[in-house]
Amino acid sequence: MAQEIERKFLVKGDAYKAIAFNHTPIAQGYIVSGGGRSVRVRIRGDRGYLTIKGASNADGISRYEFETEISLEDAGDLMALCEPGIIRKTRWLVRADDGHVFEVDEFEGDNEGLVMAELELKSEDEPYEKPDFIGREVTGDRRFYNSHMRRYPFKLWRDSIED
Repeated sequence: MAQEIERKFLVKGDAYKAIAFNHTPIAQGYIVSGGGRSVRVRIRGDRGYLTIKGASNADGISRYEFETEISLEDAGDLMALCEPGIIRKTRWLVRADDGHVFEVDEFEGDNEGLVMAELELKSEDEPYEKPDFIGREVTGDRRFYNSHMRRYPFKLWRDSIED
C-alpha cells in the first residue's frame, strides 16, 4: 500500500524564492472529499494527475495515497466535475542542506496570504533539517488541508493564526 508520510509548516518571509530550484503553477479540485478521504484532480504546469487519499493517522503525519498521471485533456475534463472551490497555488521546490526537498505552496485567490511548506519523508521518525524560512509546524491541523481550504478558505480564518 502506498503511504504518504508528510509534515507541514507555515513559512516565514519569502527567502525560499531565491533558493528554489523550480516553481510551477497548480490548480486542483476535488471530485469528492469528506471524512478525511478525497479524490483529487490536479493540473501542475502542463501535466495532469488523479490522486486518491485516505484518512490520516491520529497525528496527521501519514495516510494512504495513490497518484497516477493522466492526460492534460482528461484532467481538464475532470476539473469540470469537481466540487466548488478550486485551489490555486504556485509550488516552489527548495532543497535543504541535508538533501530533503521542501515543497513551498504560495496560495492564491481566497487562500491568498497563506504560504505553507510540506516535506515528504520515508518514515515518520526520519530526521530532517529545517531551513530558516520554515516556521511553526501545522501537521495534523485540518484547517491546513487543501480539501478543507476548498470549503473554508484561509480568508475566513486567517485572523485565528498565531505566530
